[in-house]
Amino acid sequence: MVNVFASPSHYVQGKNVLLERTNLIKDLGDKVLLLADDTVWEIIGQDYAKALEESGISVYREAFNGEASDNEIQRVVQIGQDKESNVVIGLGGGKAIDATKAIAEDLEAATVIAPTIASTDAPTSALSVIYSDEGSFERYRFYAQNPDLVLMDSQVIANAPASFLADGIADASATFVEARANTRSMFTTMAGGQQTIASQAIARACRDTLFEYADKALAAVECNLVTPAVEKIIEANTLLSGLGFECAGLSGAHAIHNGFTAVHGAIHEKTHGEKVAYGVLVQLMLEDAPQEELNQYIEFYQRIGMPTTMAEVNLDQYSDEELLAIGKQATAEGETIHSMIEAPTAEDVVSAIKAVDRYVKRNF
Repeated sequence: MVNVFASPSHYVQGKNVLLERTNLIKDLGDKVLLLADDTVWEIIGQDYAKALEESGISVYREAFNGEASDNEIQRVVQIGQDKESNVVIGLGGGKAIDATKAIAEDLEAATVIAPTIASTDAPTSALSVIYSDEGSFERYRFYAQNPDLVLMDSQVIANAPASFLADGIADASATFVEARANTRSMFTTMAGGQQTIASQAIARACRDTLFEYADKALAAVECNLVTPAVEKIIEANTLLSGLGFECAGLSGAHAIHNGFTAVHGAIHEKTHGEKVAYGVLVQLMLEDAPQEELNQYIEFYQRIGMPTTMAEVNLDQYSDEELLAIGKQATAEGETIHSMIEAPTAEDVVSAIKAVDRYVKRNF
């Protein structure tokens, strides 16, 4: 048995670290390929590029097309080769971050992740979720090392709509539930080995931090304020959840999220966090978790505005045949749901999806 713990080389979090810590980029290289979509470019990208250039760093900005697909990655890699880029900075959300890691590896350049929202746990890990050009889940791509630098600018994150932070809280809420499943089954984690004591402790700390500080943090971010609670939740959403999922393992919740890509339509109007939140409830139902714990997660999700019924996540719009397709995708060979000590069937997943809905309607 081999225990594995992986982490980024450097994690920096605080107010205004993007504009004030350009020296951290200069330590990595002098020719930056900055990947940012048009919205992010307008919000912070132009100011960030200017700050980098004033520090003596050459910056070429390329617009991200919105999908972390092989075609998009290859397109930007060609640009990076033409520009001789030795640092790739991903400025934006989860899919821009996933694409950046792949682009940097293909260019053999330093990887810098600079999220503008704290809505996923992607920034710290040595893997990406790769999608088709149409947005369907295809596979995980693993890297030889984690990002060289993760920059979490708390003020930039607090300036974003509070719903993004809530999405990140929901995504991070899966960390302990999924880690625990891996502990029970001794399944190989995303880092390529067994859990360490540290990874188990991080997953537990992630859960405890979310339950204690989420409400205060969301209230502050609704006013674009950075408070101690906001800093704690940013860290939980990003560092604790990122290290937790990679080193302690994914399980049913994220597999069910991936299962949703088997169908088209209304489910995709929902965010990653919303879909993961429902996936957590489905996993807890599949595990026959204690009623007290299931209730705790339902009440938590309702407080932070996450879906707890099929209608709230738009699953009520699908036929039984389509729900079974979701179950089949979630239980496909190689999916993380198989880390559960009793791996469910596609039919089991459908039953749990429906059972969560009925349980919430009956008791809340």
